[in-house]
Amino acid sequence: MARKSQKSDKKASRGKPVRRGSTLPAGQLPTREEILKFISEAPQKVGKREISRAFGVKGGARIELKRLLEEMAQEGLISGNRKELRRKGGLPPVTVLEVTGRDDAGDLIARPTVWNDEDGPRPDVLILTHVERDKQTATELSIGDRVLARINQLEEEDVEGFRFEAVPLKRLAREKRRLLGIFRTTHRGGTIQPIDRKALREWPVQQSDIGDASDGDLVRFDLIRKNRFANPQATVLESLGNPDDQRQISLIAVHAHGLPDDFPEGVLTEAEDLAPPDLNGRVDLTDIPLLTIDPPDARDHDDAVHAVPDTDPKNPDGFVVTVAIADVAHYIRPGSKLDREALLRGNSVYFPDRVVPMLPEKISNDLCSLREGEDRPCLAIRMVFDARGEKKSHTFMRAMMRSAAKLSYQEAQAAIDGKPSEKCEPLMETALRPLWAAYAKLSAARDRRGPLELDLPERKILLDQQGRVDRVVIPERLTAHRLIEEFMIQANVAAAQALEEKRSPVVYRIHEPPSKEKLKALRDFLNSLDLKLPPESGLKPAAFNRILESAKELPVPDLVNEVILRSQSQAEYNPLNAGHFGLNLARYAHFTSPIRRYADLLVHRALITAYRLGAGGFPDEEPTKLAAIAKQISEAERRAMAAERETIDRLIAAHLADRIGATFQARISGVTRSGLFVRLRDTGADGFVPASSLDGEFFHHVEEVHAMIGQRSGRSYSLGDNVEVKLVEAIPSAGALRFDMISEPKETRIRLPKGFKVRRQPGRNRRSPRPRR
Repeated sequence: MARKSQKSDKKASRGKPVRRGSTLPAGQLPTREEILKFISEAPQKVGKREISRAFGVKGGARIELKRLLEEMAQEGLISGNRKELRRKGGLPPVTVLEVTGRDDAGDLIARPTVWNDEDGPRPDVLILTHVERDKQTATELSIGDRVLARINQLEEEDVEGFRFEAVPLKRLAREKRRLLGIFRTTHRGGTIQPIDRKALREWPVQQSDIGDASDGDLVRFDLIRKNRFANPQATVLESLGNPDDQRQISLIAVHAHGLPDDFPEGVLTEAEDLAPPDLNGRVDLTDIPLLTIDPPDARDHDDAVHAVPDTDPKNPDGFVVTVAIADVAHYIRPGSKLDREALLRGNSVYFPDRVVPMLPEKISNDLCSLREGEDRPCLAIRMVFDARGEKKSHTFMRAMMRSAAKLSYQEAQAAIDGKPSEKCEPLMETALRPLWAAYAKLSAARDRRGPLELDLPERKILLDQQGRVDRVVIPERLTAHRLIEEFMIQANVAAAQALEEKRSPVVYRIHEPPSKEKLKALRDFLNSLDLKLPPESGLKPAAFNRILESAKELPVPDLVNEVILRSQSQAEYNPLNAGHFGLNLARYAHFTSPIRRYADLLVHRALITAYRLGAGGFPDEEPTKLAAIAKQISEAERRAMAAERETIDRLIAAHLADRIGATFQARISGVTRSGLFVRLRDTGADGFVPASSLDGEFFHHVEEVHAMIGQRSGRSYSLGDNVEVKLVEAIPSAGALRFDMISEPKETRIRLPKGFKVRRQPGRNRRSPRPRR
């Protein structure tokens, strides 16, 4: 019997149901205590069938067992259904938990993501971190993470009041986009109104799933089903406060996209214990007057530049340009907690009121920030350009540098324009004028290269002291901006070339040419304006630039610019090179911003390994993972762009919420069957004009020419049109603005596709009243 018991124990440890073989007289049933113990200790789901097998209940005794289980359910001892039973208030042996906080001792506390109100209050679960094989999983967890865990139910509450302990098995991926909504109290608990404009329904919330949410709060929620056939219910995961407070708006995007905004304790501890750089083998660049030139409100400074005329007689009128980049790879070693967290984030995300950084502040704002007058480790490139601005050679080195000055774009530009500040005055001859002279050569080479020149002004939101929108501006585009941009492009090109020469793996920044489908649609549209796009073979950005130049003579230059922009592919990271179409470059890799982009850190590691520049390079297994990593960081970049755009939409919607009825100048930025998207001229805010609100006649959506065309008048609203609109609704939490069209449709300036007929009716116009029926 002892041997048989041991075999049963082994089966249980493998996760299989225990079949004891009945020692009970025929027809006798297990006791309530035996059933409860079996349910608690079973390593998998337990139903009536598993209990019957375990206790050898057969024949007519199964009916008695069913009655017993029903009685136990009525007495509140068990809950569930015949296929999955559990002790009342119990948890499955393996379940999904969400980490909700820490106790006084610093241990993680979690709660089950699925719970039934009938079982009482949702229990707290203590996460165990001392189990040796699961230490790594436990230490990687932070508040808000979800984890698949093995549950141990204690016979009695421990001294801290916990009835459940959990051993973490696997940290689960965070949701790509979390669910957010406005909580409303009801007599049964509450409901949640999703802020997603595409969601058309509300979700019920049971009382125990409300948490600390109050009526009107913005909440993060999840949808759960109690069983396969039940309607989903919402459970509040976190209350985010008043959605009308503009200071909370960027947090909506943080939570909606699951951006990890808090660093785990282990990551912060590791950042505090980093070793200083080893000076052996580093080139001393501290005597070179390298400058950091950034926006005045820049939060990190990871690149510095210097230029000097080349003294080599074989390179007359040439220049030597040095670009120094913070040596992030020295501090962020592969496989470390800092590295895993940086990869999880992929990049820093910038909002008008805050930044969600890729690296802890200790690194981004201290150790790797190229502060004025302080020595910092760097990875530098020395590039030699000839008199035509063409690069002759490049050299990478690991070095120590000291920034001679931290300048803003405006301060540097003013100095070149004849108004140097006190800081710039001593740097004019040694640093600033040589930089501008070198850029003149590189700019000429750029013009010959012919990158795509789209007119894409960037708007910037300025906040007041209360964190509310003060105004929206379009910063002036200065030569100083173009100078830094071109030097960074040249350094990125050199990094890709150098790694190819060394036959090293590279994570390229690729931008593929427009797809055949998009080119066909673009060509059809341009033909309607008598503009010709060259054949696909050998198509270069310069061809688009010629079309953009020709469009300036037409009434629709904005429309052409918009349609060409929409025809372009999206840039991404990839270990397979496809070139960069927009920049008209055969190879390109991001090297210049490792503080805020993980892709740049990968390129630094590859260069360190390829040039044998010391520690911090690629581990042996890293190149095999690059395809998966490139996909992950490309997705993180798209997530960041969406979060930034949505935050701007919400901030401006909040800013305009008290201007219902006001009129605005706008441009049509999108045309769909359901209506027109418009972008306001002064703020850049996006809004929608429903097709149903275009009164007077029926408007057809003609996709080929990006227009809504009146069936009777033949007049149209087209992509790129300047229009006047009236604000009729603003929903800040959703970033939604709805407008009515004020402007009349215009004479169609585009040749209509074959088959489209306008049924003109003379003597009536769009604003004429409809005849009575």
